[in-house]
Amino acid sequence: MGLGICCNRTAAGGRWRGIEPKQKVFWAFKWTAGYALRFYKNPVSQYESDLLSVVHSLTLSMNEKALNVNKSGPCNASCIRFALVKLLRLSGYDAAVCTTRWQGAGKVPGGDYEYIDVVNYTTGSSERLIVDIDFRSHFEIARAVESYDRILDSLPVIYVGSLSRLKQFLQIMVEAGKSSLKLNSMPLPPWRSLAYLQAKWQSPCQRMVHHPEEQQQQQQLMLSHKQCMGHLKRLQSVLQSEIEMDRFLRPMNGDNIRKIKTERRRHSLLRGI
Repeated sequence: MGLGICCNRTAAGGRWRGIEPKQKVFWAFKWTAGYALRFYKNPVSQYESDLLSVVHSLTLSMNEKALNVNKSGPCNASCIRFALVKLLRLSGYDAAVCTTRWQGAGKVPGGDYEYIDVVNYTTGSSERLIVDIDFRSHFEIARAVESYDRILDSLPVIYVGSLSRLKQFLQIMVEAGKSSLKLNSMPLPPWRSLAYLQAKWQSPCQRMVHHPEEQQQQQQLMLSHKQCMGHLKRLQSVLQSEIEMDRFLRPMNGDNIRKIKTERRRHSLLRGI
């Protein structure tokens, strides 16, 4: 029986009717996660808000030519990151591509990852802000239930924000992933565990402004970046859709933001009972 089933609540007990217990748990979690994600999706400072707008604008302005100056061979969108870093630095931001590597430990496999960070000096001290251009892909799981896909689609296309706010997203999505997989009697794979996801951004990183292979010949680069060109076009399409949807929902979000904060406090109190 799917999660889309019509459900009723009793006036007295407030219990869901018509769904199985484990589906009931995920249904309740879906609403809690939805409130939390809407809260954490909002930038917490004017600097973050401005940086988010700049990242969106620069990403949408990028073209295929910008990708042919960074790396030879398959690069898994690395050329997009270096191109975006170049544009951010031209816009006055201290941006760089960060590469992390970590060793496996226990059930957590080793790996490496690449993202962008921007150092903010306006607060009197340096604060690192994370820019991840393929944020939703970290949480894609097999045989996801429809409700999980809706939670996934509510995530920002490009994450821009602090590491502490990023951790909130990770915790919510890992729990959502566990609940979705449990409905199909499937375990959470190690590469979707909280420890593995945190290692991507929390491990020691090497900051780079220019790629070591930036001087490769343009003809060779043109042949090896077709996949990245397709990735850029898909990224721009999904990002444009998100921007248009946010613009449409902005008045509604403005009216409801106080309700979201109140709901978040209520859930915090309930967890303490």
